[in-house]
Amino acid sequence: MVVCTTEAARILKISTARLRVLLSEGRVEGAYKSGKMWLIPLVKGEPIIERGKRGPAPRWCNLKKRAKKIVHVNSQRIRQNQKHQEQLPVITVKTGQTNTYGHIVEIPGGCRVVYRPNKPLPCGARVWIETFYDVNVVG
Repeated sequence: MVVCTTEAARILKISTARLRVLLSEGRVEGAYKSGKMWLIPLVKGEPIIERGKRGPAPRWCNLKKRAKKIVHVNSQRIRQNQKHQEQLPVITVKTGQTNTYGHIVEIPGGCRVVYRPNKPLPCGARVWIETFYDVNVVG
């Protein structure tokens, strides 16, 4: 389950300002920004906060961004399967430059569905799913 900063602060019994400081320091595990809003995953009903470290503040350029995963259904592969009576996988999961194909995709965390008819992906997809969580591909 994913919650916003207000709900996460209520669960942790801290102020939203303190939670935003923890988020900016990168101490909330799995938290990511979607637009202007922070999305915070819950593990066993609570966000996971990493312990603080003494010493110099971390440099902003050292923070690594989680790779976005894009899931889309290949309509050309569906037509090919129907025409040749085949069962080739039609779902593609793109992570950076790698593609993984499968019949079933499970997304355990938050995701969003994007429709951009005027600005498709390089592969031509106009509707896709974006997520920062790990994606399980079956088959």
